[in-house]
Amino acid sequence: MKTKTLNIIFAVLLSLPLAAQVKNKPGTKKAVTPAPVVKEILDRSKRPEPAPAPVIKIGDYQSFELANGLKVFVVENHKVPRVSYSLVLDYSPIVEGDIAGYVDIAGQLLRTGTTTKSKDQIDEAVDFIGASLNTTAEGLNASCLTKHNEELLSIMSDIILNASFKSEELEKIRTQTLSGLEAEKNEPKAISARVKGKLLFSSMHPYGESMNEESVKKVTLDKCSEFYKTYFKPNIAYLAIVGDITLPEAKLLVEKYLSSWQKGEVLTVNYPSPKAPAKTTVALVDRPNAVQTTLSISYPVDLKPGTPDVIKAKVTNSILGGGTFRLFNNLREKHGWTYGAYSSLTPDRIISKFDATAEVRNPVTDSAVEQILYEMNRIRTEPVPNDELTMVKNFMMGNFGRSLENPQTVADFAINTARYNLPKDYYANYLTNLSAVSASDVQTMAQKYIRPDNAYILVVGKGDDIASKLKRFSKSGDVQYYDVQGNWYDPSIKIKPAPAGVTAETVLNGYINAIGGAKKLKKVKDVTIHAAATMQGMTINLDMYSAIPDKFLLQVGSGAMVFAKQIYNAGKGVSISPMNGETKPMEAEELENFKDQAIVFSEMHFAELGYKSNLLGIEEEAGGKSFYKLEVITPSGQKSTDYFDVTTGLKMKVETKDNVVELDDYRDVNGIKFPYAMNQSMAGQSFKFAVTDIAINTKLKAEMFEIK
Repeated sequence: MKTKTLNIIFAVLLSLPLAAQVKNKPGTKKAVTPAPVVKEILDRSKRPEPAPAPVIKIGDYQSFELANGLKVFVVENHKVPRVSYSLVLDYSPIVEGDIAGYVDIAGQLLRTGTTTKSKDQIDEAVDFIGASLNTTAEGLNASCLTKHNEELLSIMSDIILNASFKSEELEKIRTQTLSGLEAEKNEPKAISARVKGKLLFSSMHPYGESMNEESVKKVTLDKCSEFYKTYFKPNIAYLAIVGDITLPEAKLLVEKYLSSWQKGEVLTVNYPSPKAPAKTTVALVDRPNAVQTTLSISYPVDLKPGTPDVIKAKVTNSILGGGTFRLFNNLREKHGWTYGAYSSLTPDRIISKFDATAEVRNPVTDSAVEQILYEMNRIRTEPVPNDELTMVKNFMMGNFGRSLENPQTVADFAINTARYNLPKDYYANYLTNLSAVSASDVQTMAQKYIRPDNAYILVVGKGDDIASKLKRFSKSGDVQYYDVQGNWYDPSIKIKPAPAGVTAETVLNGYINAIGGAKKLKKVKDVTIHAAATMQGMTINLDMYSAIPDKFLLQVGSGAMVFAKQIYNAGKGVSISPMNGETKPMEAEELENFKDQAIVFSEMHFAELGYKSNLLGIEEEAGGKSFYKLEVITPSGQKSTDYFDVTTGLKMKVETKDNVVELDDYRDVNGIKFPYAMNQSMAGQSFKFAVTDIAINTKLKAEMFEIK
């Protein structure tokens, strides 16, 4: 599939009001306009008065401990005939190295079989009693009706005691994991999180690691089994039981099914505590086609659970950006730059972090950074007004109170109290301590934990638009560049010269040979491609037909519905909208775009089409892959950058000023290779197309391309 074809497709998709199309299908009823509702007129210039602080009573829990060290907490709630289990393992974070991802995969494997049951048998047993059961590397969660309680605990204990990992299940999870990594490859938030981890904690720290395609491919069954045998021990485990059950019943069942769980020594690892940078540093992940910037201002923080600072620091962060408060009001309500701006400051036993985030348009990136830093400085230097402080504390009290509506919250409190060695009355006194936080406390916490002069300003966006404007925030006066995996590089030497003898012509010839060779390609008279993607929960079908010398048909639809059809034939073209019966002649620019789409394998005909191509050099990306970078210019002056794999010769990516198309999963069709996976990023949205079928030389009828 050609790049311009994809551009046309996505322009069509982005313009489609899909919800309206579905709503107005033939046979559906028209929406009835509701009667107008008279609303009370509010004076929005006046802030509502804070409500009085709520009075809340925390529920009780009971506990016991088995001889093997398993600590059990029971929260009785007989309102609904259900019982829930939550098992938490308390081990030190693990440095996974070059097989990052194996811990998470091992947690998923727990659900796939035991020495007594296959995955299908476990699924059937869970479904038969209408239960739910999920496993992770940190433990297990399950729930069911009270009458099936013992059956569920029996299944749980079998998984905990007799887990057995199978290679075929590992491969299924590996495939799913790789698919997830592929989906988030161009997701700015995922890129930001990955790079941020490395910046703040380093790749040698468990909080700085992130899985990638190479590390996931190295995960072995033995390594996953080793994790299970090492860390699934009762003496580091906490089990919360919540629901329609009594303490004697819980104790009887837990002893019956989990007392044989063998305890073992689990080493505690102490990691060095990363420090905030000595001076504020600007880090950029350059995404040349990004239309908006994902920005983050962050740094490591030493804030341990249960310390006297925690509640005061939470209030401080809430005022700054823990909800719809200062950052939100500044960047969204006052300036209209973003849908939301927030900050977080969460305690952690190893190392915490402060993080202020927002997504903004490229032109206002530097202004948004300036305002976030302004708010960070303001909370450090200006006392918080009492009415604002009271409002935020009441907001936090309300959230705390609402959380208690879920009995699981009480169980979580019990586990946290034991895990972090909190005072027994820590949560009982939470509201009292929250209410006591003063404006002076907030300013003290801000000066201790809010550090605008010791932060990483990380931006994922279009470097050409934003890099120069961000230099003023860097104490060193420059911007550090990182790739999507968090590896630093010098942008001035990112592209290496191609070896002697390698030219744009040899690269194009290499591509033609890689997909089948000129001799085979010249025998192709027509090509049919069917592909599909998901948009707004709907499957979008693409049907594309090309026939020599100059015919092309594109159809976009869903099921029996056709949203749009475009036909090009010998210099003429029309755009058809079957849903409203409109047919419009193509404009000059559209005709230019379609002209070379009608030529099958146009790379063989660049010279006669009047295209110019320049070899810019070799670009190296994370993972050791290298690509020939080719600039292609059409006769009308439109430019694109094409990337060809140095090893295979295949075209893997095309960039234009508006979008990026990534090509992958080349497959053989009658001796010619076509990409079966196409990922498109355009106008801030990403789409993933999967080719379902390709056929060549099917003798397409000329009537298909008639323009009436």
